Amino acid sequence: MKRTNLLAKENSQLTRPLISFNEVLKPSILLSVFITFLLILSNGVEAAASTNKVTNIGAIIDGNSRTGKEEKTAMEIAVQNFNDISRNHKLSLHIKNPQADPLQAAYAAQELIKEKKVEVIIGMDKWEEASLVANIGNQSQVPILSFAAPARTPILTSLRWPFLIRMASDGSEQMRCIAALVHSYNWRRVVVVYEDDVYGRESGNLALLTEALQEVGSEIDYRLVLPQFSFLTDPKDAVHDEFIKLQNQTESRVFIVLQSSLPMLTNLFGEAKKAGLVGNDSVWIVANSITSFLDSLDNSVISSMEGTLGIKTYYSSNRSYKKFEALFQKIFKSEYVDENNFQPGIQALRAYDSIGVITQAIEKLGSNTTSPKMILNSLLESDFIGLSGRIRFKDGMLSDAPTLRVVNVVGKKYEELDFWLPNCGFSDTLYVEEDKGRCRNSDDGKTSGGLAGPVIWPGDLTGRDPKGWAMPSAEKPLKIVVPMKTLDNMFVAFRTGEEKPVGFCIDLFDKIVSRLNYSIPPPVFVGFDGLYDDLVQSVYNKGVESWNIFGISP
Repeated sequence: MKRTNLLAKENSQLTRPLISFNEVLKPSILLSVFITFLLILSNGVEAAASTNKVTNIGAIIDGNSRTGKEEKTAMEIAVQNFNDISRNHKLSLHIKNPQADPLQAAYAAQELIKEKKVEVIIGMDKWEEASLVANIGNQSQVPILSFAAPARTPILTSLRWPFLIRMASDGSEQMRCIAALVHSYNWRRVVVVYEDDVYGRESGNLALLTEALQEVGSEIDYRLVLPQFSFLTDPKDAVHDEFIKLQNQTESRVFIVLQSSLPMLTNLFGEAKKAGLVGNDSVWIVANSITSFLDSLDNSVISSMEGTLGIKTYYSSNRSYKKFEALFQKIFKSEYVDENNFQPGIQALRAYDSIGVITQAIEKLGSNTTSPKMILNSLLESDFIGLSGRIRFKDGMLSDAPTLRVVNVVGKKYEELDFWLPNCGFSDTLYVEEDKGRCRNSDDGKTSGGLAGPVIWPGDLTGRDPKGWAMPSAEKPLKIVVPMKTLDNMFVAFRTGEEKPVGFCIDLFDKIVSRLNYSIPPPVFVGFDGLYDDLVQSVYNKGVESWNIFGISP
């Protein structure tokens, strides 16, 4: 009985439908709809992906240098900013480090073009690198955006390197600024200091500075050439030896540092201070490439540079800059913990703007970016206000001459002084108003008068400007050459047994010295028994400013 009931129960379960037809149909329809939706969504994603264009950008920078680190950080920020807001176009940045070797830079360019399929290459802080990479760009028809430019633009540059765009200006305006600065304080002779590059030469600014100084009546008296830092086993001894030679050959104490690596700069000022060359009546002026290091120097180094004047490219600290600065400092600090300062320099701003040049060009072209020539032309048509200033090109380089500013190292920081404006000269304001008298040295620096702002000079100099040459001392006294033969002994004559001559010229000399706002040790008078013209030629040939001539022609 129980078994029958159990079978009947089993049969009833088997013969009864497990689920109704309608119940089966509903989930099957839903499943079909769901699968169809997934297929449509998948196709849509693939279609969207296919329209999302990627532009590969190559960057060649010295990742070991402070400048290279800043440029890398700035470019990565610019790329990320663009990728965050662009829906159908992305940038991919590929960075190569040539280790400051121009040949490696050229090889890196070839790799980027062949392996990464880059459409633009940016970077190259040295003209030697940029010119070689430009040759590669010509061969492959890839636009090159260089952060360097030659000091003097070669003839037919645009024809020789048609795919090269220089996001920099030549050195002429800066050299004119330095020459005007020298002339404004009536310094007649200067010492030029520079570190050799990898090819054993300077950047080309030396010739420009020579011409600019000649135009204002000054000249280069001595060249202090330092070997490349990486070639030296003992940099301090090498710099010390060069200073010993300098002190034996010239009394000029206006030093213009045109070119130096950061390690060499550290040794240069350290040894100069030990040698007594960063003190009263000495002057130190550093070019823009060196002033850009000031934000990254540690306190001990910048303290040794106190009183130095620097030439710096001016840029506005507007809202866009402040936003970039905050992000830059955050990223730079986290990535380069060994650095002492996290402030971006002008090269970082130029690097950021270089990405802006590219993004504006590709957005202008839209989908019509198949031709390298079209990309090049679009890049050259750029015209916008970037972090580093106005960006527009003429003849393959920045068309607007840079606005420069003179800075003064004070303590562990620097103070900003006068502006140097093209076609104007020194000015205490950026925007010169007509007929307001704010534009000084409008005659290209041929008018003297000094800077408007108070300058802190090297040493403890107060109340006057430095003379710019070694002041006489007990060890190296002022020597005055006096002719033994004159037409009239009342003007100047030596008495028997006396070292100091007498006469009107000597009395006048003593009177003038007593009115000076500084003191000098007693001079040494040297008699010259010969023709006056021979005396003048002899002193001139020595080329030493501490020799002076008193007397009249016989």
